[in-house]
Parts: sequence; structure tokens; C-alpha cells
Amino acid sequence: MSARLDVRKTYKLFIGGKFPRSESGRTYKVTSDDGAFLANAALASRKDAREAVVAARKAQPGWAGATAYNRGQVLYRVAELLEGRRSQFVEEVAAGEGIKTKAAEAAVDAAIDRWVWYAGWTDKVAQVAGAANPVAGPYFNLSVPEPTGVVVVLAPQSSSLLGLVSVLAPVLVTGNTAVVVSSEKRPLPAITLSEVLATSDVPGGVVNILTGRTAELAPPLASHMDVNAIDLTGTVGAEGVAWGELEAEAAGSVKRVVRPRDSEPDWSQIPDGPRRILAFTETKTVWHPKGM
Repeated sequence: MSARLDVRKTYKLFIGGKFPRSESGRTYKVTSDDGAFLANAALASRKDAREAVVAARKAQPGWAGATAYNRGQVLYRVAELLEGRRSQFVEEVAAGEGIKTKAAEAAVDAAIDRWVWYAGWTDKVAQVAGAANPVAGPYFNLSVPEPTGVVVVLAPQSSSLLGLVSVLAPVLVTGNTAVVVSSEKRPLPAITLSEVLATSDVPGGVVNILTGRTAELAPPLASHMDVNAIDLTGTVGAEGVAWGELEAEAAGSVKRVVRPRDSEPDWSQIPDGPRRILAFTETKTVWHPKGM
């Protein structure tokens, strides 16, 4: 009996709820931490990045317009699907990060729990961050957090799933949409997450996931005039990327910028807690006359 050949996978991008090939047709090899071949991933181009922003912008009003309770339901459904593919995530995290199965299981379980935790904030964040302000005059003056719009997320380089969930989930809570640049060397959990999102109730375009070189994709996204905020967490450990240069690019359109720390946080803890949600919100204040 002849030996069976492995079916080697070539993954695609996730843009607008669909899985297109990279516009350039390029791919790159994804290997395990010890150098073994795992799969081929799409090498996204600048045009792919622009297409992802277009998809995110198109989806943003509808996602922001959903009720907070409904967004929470939709995000909780993602956690259910993550749980259903737990074994695949464990395998990918263990291979990519070079950790033992037990440690990978702990990281995947923490990622699922974190997604649930953020999903629970959708209908609570306005109560915590909003206010009824005292004013001089017969008026109601109310302040509420609103989504800032389209957010670019440079995913952590080392923590391929738990770190990714920790930076992506808070962006989605209030109605922002996201363009994610996955971990360059460990993209498989992000790719599997895109497959989860495609079969969930999350509308197409709310999350768009690009694989490829962070140094190639980050500058055009940082300078893109239709991007409202950028999380630079993924510049830590990324080759050829200087977060200060990206911050300067972002200043051209007055983007909100989340600066990275000197090293990746301890993702087993919730970095910044609910404050990370508020990093991607604007405060809207409404005046309304009091009735007689």
C-alpha cells in the first residue's frame, strides 16, 4: 500500500465576509516553532489592505446601529463556535508558539473566556462610561460613548490567539469594525478565527483579517484617511516596524492611536480591562429641554 500524501493547505484572506485570494496572488510558508511546514498563507498586498478598509467602512453603520444587547448575543455566539473548534485551536497554538499541549489548552480556554467577558460588556459600557451631567438651565445633558468607526488592529506577534482576542474583542463591543493584521509568523489561529466568524452571525465586513508582512501592511493602513483608529500592539517583535513612524503616519488624519508597551503584556491577565473598550469610543453629549 502506497503512503498517503498530506493535503497541504493554502489559506486565503478574509475580507467583507468572503475569502478572496491576495490581489497579488502571493503566498508565504507558515512553519511551526521548530521549523516544520504547516500551511501556506496569503501574502496580503496594499490593495488588499485598502479593500479591507472599504469593507469595514461599509459594515460599520449597520453594526453600530444594532442594539447593544443584540451585539452581545452575536459576539457570544462566536464564543460558542470557538468552543466547538477548541481542539483545532489548541493544535495550532501549540505548533505555532512552541508550547506544550496543556499550556496551549490553557491559552485557548482563556481566549474563549475573554471573548465571553467582552461580549458581556456590550450593554453595560454605556452605563459605566455615560453620565447625566448637571447643567445650569432647564435641560437634560447626557453623555454616552459612541464607536469611533473603523479600527486597524496590529495583532500581537507572539500570542497568536489569546493576544489576538484580547485586542480584537474590545474593538467590536461598541460597534466599531476592524481590519486585523494577524501575527506574521503565527497566523493560523487568526485564519481559523476568520472561518469561525464566517459561520457566525457577525455581519460580513465587521471583522477583516489580513495575513502577511506587518511592515508592508501597517504603513498604508496607518495613513489611510478612512481609518479612525489604530492599535499598534503588534509592532512589538515585528520585523522592520517602528511604532513611532506609524504614529506619525496616523497623525495625518488625527487617528486615535493605542501605543504598544515595551514588550507584550501578560495576556493571561486582561490588559487594561474595560478601559481598552473606551480607547475606541468617542463621547457624544446631547442637550434636551426638560418638559414643563
